[in-house]
Amino acid sequence: MRPSTESTARSRLLPALAYAALTTAVVSSLGMLLVPAISQDMHVEVSTGQWMLTVNLLVGAIATPIMGRLSDGPHKKRLLLCSLTTILVGSIVAATAPNFTVFLIGRALQGLTYGIVPVTIALARRYLPDNQARHGISSLSVTVTTGLGLGYPLTGILADLLGFRFAFWFAALFLVTTILVVWRVVPAGPDEQAPRNALDVPGALLVGTGLASLLVAVSEGSRWGWGSPWTVGFFTGAAILLALWCVVELRTPNPLINLRVLRNGDVLVANSTAIGLGAAMYIGLSIGSLIAQSPTSTGYGIALPLFWAGFVMLPLSVASFGANRLVRAVSHRIRMRTLLLVGAGLVTASSALLWFAHTALWEILIGMFGFGMGMGMTYAAMPALIARSVADTELGSAVSFNQVLRTVGGSFGSAVAGAVLAAHLAPDLHPTETGIRVALAIGALGCAVVFVALLVNNVTSRPPAPMSEPADARVSRG
Repeated sequence: MRPSTESTARSRLLPALAYAALTTAVVSSLGMLLVPAISQDMHVEVSTGQWMLTVNLLVGAIATPIMGRLSDGPHKKRLLLCSLTTILVGSIVAATAPNFTVFLIGRALQGLTYGIVPVTIALARRYLPDNQARHGISSLSVTVTTGLGLGYPLTGILADLLGFRFAFWFAALFLVTTILVVWRVVPAGPDEQAPRNALDVPGALLVGTGLASLLVAVSEGSRWGWGSPWTVGFFTGAAILLALWCVVELRTPNPLINLRVLRNGDVLVANSTAIGLGAAMYIGLSIGSLIAQSPTSTGYGIALPLFWAGFVMLPLSVASFGANRLVRAVSHRIRMRTLLLVGAGLVTASSALLWFAHTALWEILIGMFGFGMGMGMTYAAMPALIARSVADTELGSAVSFNQVLRTVGGSFGSAVAGAVLAAHLAPDLHPTETGIRVALAIGALGCAVVFVALLVNNVTSRPPAPMSEPADARVSRG
């Protein structure tokens, strides 16, 4: 390939990867906003409808570490194309589902979308020049948050005018265009510089079944009873499976996730933040979307029509985009741990606002703006913290595990919200004001715990020794 041709191909790669990463935002926008409409159309309770979120996040939590490890291998483009095709099939299944069970199968197939971002990060790290890779990876990390603010209004408009099934057909069309863009622009494999290690199948099975058991117990605990044999059994099974997974990973030469890397201070901070804020933020976002559409007779609902409800997330997109640009501008002057702390503080403040004030539209909009600012900062800072502490051969796996923890946190938050709402239903099957407040309180308190832990860590930790390169420069290596 001639130099000019290669330069042109590289200039097109980052926009193509960002377009692929938007898949996660498009598919995610088909979740929270449509829970009331789909619950009504398919004749299930809203608490049961929450499973369209939980099953999607659950599959994402299982698929993301596998996709992250495979993205370190030689067949990155093939992995991305196969994943996008699977998500396309899931979108078509959901669009044509005759009942809620089949619909959940479609949503489960769509769960692979959460592994798309780690794969795009691996491709950017491999094929982009150093000066582009640093900013490119930061941008890809917050693409989902930024895209949500655009995807939600579009989903609301399509679902209101043409029905929720058309929104899924639109997602299918978007995926077709994404597959074409990836096929044309992303460099063909195999990547000769990548290691060729066998996939850790036992580790994948153990972590997958362990996470599944944990989330089923959380989701169904209020229905079965928290002390029932089924609930206790699933919790116990999850603990045993995840403990076995840790043992297997520590003894495997090429594990799915290198757990020894996670003991590093920066990596531990980033991952703890990911799972804590992931759970708390998902509660705030899902409950905020529900409040926007609930009737005023509930005492908390704003009664926005579906057409306008999606615009509630627009401040989230604007703020996360602005926060990402801000992190780029100040990252060479301010420690990443400090930026992580500020982001967590904004999320905590927004969660507290929604807990105490959520009956007016302006309150919800301010809360979403704060969530966007906080998420933009934290999602840009976490990959940089990981990259400066992890070997290049482990970076794809480590960054993908951080994404896994965000997804696991989101799954846990969705399951907790569903369980709380199921335990507080009014005669008309809408959640009660008490249920809404309890769910928001759990999210706010969870954010506060993460913020306090980061504050203590930021005060007690010593600044890293001066280096000859920026703290996040190693993101671009490989």
